[in-house]
Amino acid sequence: MDDESRSVIGRVRPSSALANARGRPTAARVSDDVLLDAARRCVLASGLRRTTLAEIARTAKVSRMTLYRRFPDVRSVLSALMTREFGAVLHQATVSGADAPTARARLVRSSVAAVRLLNADPLMRTVLDVDTALVVPYVLERLGGTQRLGEKFIVALLEAGHRDGSIRRAATPVQARSVLLVVQSFVLSMRPATADVAAETLLGELAHHLNAALRPL
Repeated sequence: MDDESRSVIGRVRPSSALANARGRPTAARVSDDVLLDAARRCVLASGLRRTTLAEIARTAKVSRMTLYRRFPDVRSVLSALMTREFGAVLHQATVSGADAPTARARLVRSSVAAVRLLNADPLMRTVLDVDTALVVPYVLERLGGTQRLGEKFIVALLEAGHRDGSIRRAATPVQARSVLLVVQSFVLSMRPATADVAAETLLGELAHHLNAALRPL
């Protein structure tokens, strides 16, 4: 326990402390989604860099210790938040292409849908508009967890396309990485790229390029 906590406890009468403890949710009763929902509200209000564990705990109406038991630092809770949010977007994008007749068509439709959804997503827009510098390492230095998650979706569709003959056979990891880089560039640059070009027209070209690149020779 830190000095600040001891000082606070020293100023609270035992009966008040007991009442407060009873009024707060315990770690066992608080789901991760409640904590991540609070983190999402904090990020939308302040940005990634200004979000703190203390702020998340206040927003979730839990003690800081409850939050610490689940997430040791703010980086871990924000990483979990981004993985959850991005995973939900990817699932939605995949569902939007599920009725396509071939795996290639599903991959193309899902990729275009992912770009559209991510550019409209409030959390992604906050990251790109407010905390742009935090994105740079995942473009220039290393792949992050959300990129790896996206690549798994791409790999699954590529393998299905190899099986049904709709996708040109090649080394799956290389194909997947190439598709990821193309889609990622559209996600990151969609706003400036559509300053003088219609968004749907540009997304149509993305679909054309992906379809042509993946079509069997």
